[in-house]
Amino acid sequence: MPTTSDESLAVLKLKRGEDRRLRAGHLWVFSNEIDVSATPLTALESGQLVRIEADRGQNLGVAYVNPRALVCARILARAPATSLDPELFVQRLASALRLRERFVGGSHYRWVFGESDGLPGLILDRYDDVVIGQISTEGMETRRELIQAAIAKVFRPRVLAWKNDSGARDLEQLPHAFSVSWGSQPAEIIVVESLPDGSAVRCVAPLETGQKTGWFYDQAANRARFSAWLAPRARVLDVCSYVGGWSAVAAAAGAASVDCVDSSALALGFAERNVRAAGSASVTAHKGDAFAVLEKLAASGQRFDAVVLDPPAFIKRKRDHAVGLAAYRKLNQLALRLLEPDGLLVSCSCSYHLSGDELLGAIQTAARHVDRLVQVLHTGGQSPDHPIHPAIPETRYLKAFFCRVSPA
Repeated sequence: MPTTSDESLAVLKLKRGEDRRLRAGHLWVFSNEIDVSATPLTALESGQLVRIEADRGQNLGVAYVNPRALVCARILARAPATSLDPELFVQRLASALRLRERFVGGSHYRWVFGESDGLPGLILDRYDDVVIGQISTEGMETRRELIQAAIAKVFRPRVLAWKNDSGARDLEQLPHAFSVSWGSQPAEIIVVESLPDGSAVRCVAPLETGQKTGWFYDQAANRARFSAWLAPRARVLDVCSYVGGWSAVAAAAGAASVDCVDSSALALGFAERNVRAAGSASVTAHKGDAFAVLEKLAASGQRFDAVVLDPPAFIKRKRDHAVGLAAYRKLNQLALRLLEPDGLLVSCSCSYHLSGDELLGAIQTAARHVDRLVQVLHTGGQSPDHPIHPAIPETRYLKAFFCRVSPA
């Protein structure tokens, strides 16, 4: 991409009073914030660079646009005369890499977390010398070659693949696709997570048919804490286990048995492999709806020393809040019935539209319903490779409560 001077860019002007959030540091511009009489949004090409201006003409940054999307512009740079050239992407990627090298370590982590790393619409996950990327916006899609060149300059992995199948692409009217930019496509990815005792857990996961980029790095710190707090020879229930990240950690920590619950037979097959590779725990897979499986386990008299609830987002849109909150409450209620006295409950939510206080309220309501006492030991969030942007609340989405559960 050639260097682009600020003066040559088209202007996207905001309505009066719509600049406050951007001045505070947010990077998103919504279509209903645009003064379309001054700057017709539909006249712009998707992916085009524009200069964002407040109603009185003050510069707010350089952004790329998608006139067809609700978030119609995302700011890439703030300076009024910023040159948007390849070096900007090199600098952002290098800065993101330094953060992970210092605060995460190793060679397995989320390298780029979109807006939090100044690269809205871009996700990069590193699996040693394999990097799997996801692009969710047309503005980044049109700059994929530029991004690839920057990746090669900062850290050239053996394999660079793009798993562009996220739901966010639907909002931008982008197709789903899987492609490999260089290297040979691996059928599986290998993940290594460090534990507090200095050991590590090695897991495998499917790439093209897996969820996200194949793994959920955002739970790494919570899984590490779980391994340290797990009772010796514990019986563990991993609900919505996917490929068994929590289960493998439990096995490595000395669990006697692990039960995995998931709706995907493929994921459960990987979970069984990962548990057996991590330790000597016996493993049982339960394929089916989590709510139905937990009901069945309770009816059969099964009890566990630790239960992990790590479901997909029950609240993907604000209008789903009431139904989703009821689902979190029900799932926790079922889990509480399955715990032995003094058992450990790890209850998680990745729903941005559910606050931590609301999840905690759901846990407490469930506890009262089944006559249990819940004591919160730790409040967890996303791992450091998913840094939170203070001005962008959407970057803070993961909640995890570690609770001791006993009879009321």
